[in-house]
Amino acid sequence: MGDGDWRIDEAEGGRLAARWWQWALSAPEDRSPVSDTTGRYADWRQPEDLWFLAGTYGGRVVRRCGIPAGRPVFFPVLNTERKAVPFVTRPWRLDVERAEADLNGSPLSLSEFSSKPFPVMGIPRIAWGLWCGLSPLPAGQFVLEIKAAAKDGFWVDTTYHLSVE
Repeated sequence: MGDGDWRIDEAEGGRLAARWWQWALSAPEDRSPVSDTTGRYADWRQPEDLWFLAGTYGGRVVRRCGIPAGRPVFFPVLNTERKAVPFVTRPWRLDVERAEADLNGSPLSLSEFSSKPFPVMGIPRIAWGLWCGLSPLPAGQFVLEIKAAAKDGFWVDTTYHLSVE
């Protein structure tokens, strides 16, 4: 386990994944932290008990943003969501080719979490992903690098330059 990793059990991870998707999908497209390529909208309606970092719609993205000290951080390395299908109980996931994250060059532990159904605009959705949680970071500058690819050709290469204050 890398420095700063936040241990999250499966049930809590599923709840956090659902909260993350509700947060990510709540922003209008012109202020979406997910479509943002600079980090300008990273603070979009952040919850008070933790800090979400946005995933991307794929490809290379470099973001710069501030994070308040004292909050744990939760973010996807590779994730997806879909409409919940009643009575389907088998696991659903992406076929992962590569997934890694590191903070200032130190590898971070990834966890696979699936959510229970959660509402988005009145429609039940479910989420799956490889996620990472960080305990609150001390004040300072950090570089978070996320690289992942699914076998269907989807890939992400995201660098966050984080300023913790």
